[in-house]
Amino acid sequence: MKMKWMKLLLIATLLIYCIPQTAQASVSVSAQSAILIEQESGRVLYEKDAYRVSRIASITKIMTAILAIESGQLDEKVKVSENAVRTEGSSIYLKPGEKIRLEDLVYGLMLRSGNDAAVAIAEHVGGSLEGFAYLMNEKAQQIGMENTHFANPHGLDDHEDHMSTAYDMAILTRYAMKNEIYKEIAGTKIHSS
Repeated sequence: MKMKWMKLLLIATLLIYCIPQTAQASVSVSAQSAILIEQESGRVLYEKDAYRVSRIASITKIMTAILAIESGQLDEKVKVSENAVRTEGSSIYLKPGEKIRLEDLVYGLMLRSGNDAAVAIAEHVGGSLEGFAYLMNEKAQQIGMENTHFANPHGLDDHEDHMSTAYDMAILTRYAMKNEIYKEIAGTKIHSS
């Protein structure tokens, strides 16, 4: 009799483990829009209003960094303009006339969110802020960012038409993370030139 109950208990236990279980994950995100994608496939794992167009801020600097890296000019010296130095917000404390390697500016852009570095990069790579914004928008279209328009290299809210979506920014980040130099810079905690 005892053996019979043991067998029934074992069969019941096996049946419980064989029945597919479904679980609902509860995710709470305070942002107005958000997205989580899988890097390799690009498959969307979670999204909250990810296609809503809104202003973008410092995440803009991912595009600035990738354009600087892809320019092939990382070893070139950049002469810092008065315009770059006067850029408001976060800074790496550039001085007018200072010459600094483009690669070091990209580190300052990504590690310190340097708005002055963003302007110096834009002026060097694009010839002007307007020229760089043109390059940013060309690259955005090229990689499939259909609901994005860049107006500056840093993300300061000085332009009404500096907009994107969480989905488009995920496309950009996924693209950038395929670049080994970008991955190294973005993963660095401390950099000295």
